[in-house]
Amino acid sequence: MQLQCKQAHWNVKGPTFIALHELFDEISASIAGYADLIAERAVQLGGIAEGTAVVAAERSALLSYPLAISSGAEHVAALSDALASFGRAVRTGIDAMEELEDADSADIMTEISRGVDKWLWFVEAHQQGAGRGQHDGGEKPSAAGRPT
Repeated sequence: MQLQCKQAHWNVKGPTFIALHELFDEISASIAGYADLIAERAVQLGGIAEGTAVVAAERSALLSYPLAISSGAEHVAALSDALASFGRAVRTGIDAMEELEDADSADIMTEISRGVDKWLWFVEAHQQGAGRGQHDGGEKPSAAGRPT
C-alpha cells in the first residue's frame, strides 16, 4: 500500500498537483507507520517481521497499481480503490484477532482501520464535483464496507 501511495505521489500531474502530491505523501507516511506497528507486534508475539520488498510483493492482496496513469483524477480513482481494499483487509484482520482473543492486536488493527478510513475520505473528496459521484460511476463500498 505504501508503494502504491508513493507511485501516485511521484507521478501525479495536473491542476491539483500540489494538493494531491502532498496528500499522497502523507498517506504513504501513515501507511509506513501502520506497517511498523504490525511488524513490531508480530515480533513481540514471537514471530518474525518479514518485510522485504520481495515478500511484500508476493503476499500483497492488493491489485497492481496502474503504472501508466498521470492525471490527478486517475490517481485519485486508483488510490481510492487500493485504500478501500486495504481497509477491508484490515477489518478482516480485526475479526481474526478477536477470534484469537488478542485484544491488543485487534486494537492496533482498529487504529489502522480508523486511519485508512480517514485517508480514503480525504482521497474520495477529490472526486466530488467532478460531474460524478464515485470514480466507477456506481455505488461502491466505502472502506467501512458500506455503500457510498
